[in-house]
Amino acid sequence: MMKRRILLFAITTALASPAFGQDEDDFDPSTVRIADLIECKADVPTYNGVAFWMNSDEAPEHPLGMTMVESGNPFVSQYELDAPIEVFGYTTQIVVFTNSGPMAVLDTPDAAAVAKALEIKPAYVTEAKFMGERIISETEESEGDFKWKTKISLNVSNVDSHPGKTLAGCSYGIDME
Repeated sequence: MMKRRILLFAITTALASPAFGQDEDDFDPSTVRIADLIECKADVPTYNGVAFWMNSDEAPEHPLGMTMVESGNPFVSQYELDAPIEVFGYTTQIVVFTNSGPMAVLDTPDAAAVAKALEIKPAYVTEAKFMGERIISETEESEGDFKWKTKISLNVSNVDSHPGKTLAGCSYGIDME
């Protein structure tokens, strides 16, 4: 699944055209605000452009003013920001990247309250775990023989690696048909 998602991101980036809302020659990933990515204010090609750039040889040592730090979780890459940002009414200096997007690490243990404030419906709830999602946009497009669906969703969860914290951020996904 991970290889498929990476391949889909590569295809999407390669197909960057007016149909995707972005001209590669005009795109400078270093100008993207991390808060915009977290709050789902970017489109999928912009997120993919930033994600590829951050993992390329062209990225500076501290992309978007971030320094990678140990996360304690093999499923996320964690970064400390040079300066705090405000997202969803909270201030944070720590963000994580999942396989599909960035999330702010909020200094609150009540993920359900954050989700409620962001109008996110719970998807999975136990005494120890909360996961919720609200779809921001979902589209189907095609170009030639290629058909794809894009989905941008706002997510809130908690994870064992970050006790007493809530993760809130955006997921940018593409599925090829």
